[in-house]
Amino acid sequence: MGDKGGCEVEFGPEGQVASVWSGTTLLEAARRARAPVRTRCGGVAGCLMCKVEVPPAYADALAPPTEAERRKLGPLLEQGVRLSCQARVRRSIRVEVPEDPLKAAVRRQLERQRSDDLW
Repeated sequence: MGDKGGCEVEFGPEGQVASVWSGTTLLEAARRARAPVRTRCGGVAGCLMCKVEVPPAYADALAPPTEAERRKLGPLLEQGVRLSCQARVRRSIRVEVPEDPLKAAVRRQLERQRSDDLW
C-alpha cells in the first residue's frame, strides 16, 4: 500500500482483501472486500454479530477497543475477539471471520447425511 495511511485488510478463511485508509472500521473493510461479516444493527455495537478473531501477531494493528467493545465483549477481548463495527485499522492486518452459525448447522447436517448414506 502507499505511504498515505493505506492498509490492506485480509479476511480469512477465504482470503478476501480490501485496501482501506487507516481509521476505517473492519466492518467497512469487510464490505469492500465482500467478506461474510454479519451484522444486524448497522454497525453500532448493538447486535454482537460482527465479531472477528484477531491473531496475536496483529493485536497492535487495530486501535484500542472502544468503550462499547469493552462493555459488550468483556473477557473475549483478551482472546483476540473484536467487533468489526468498532475496531479501526491502524496498519495492514489479517483477521478470521467465524463461520455463520446457520451455514455451520447446514454443513454439519450435510456431513451427517453423507456419512449415513449407504450408497
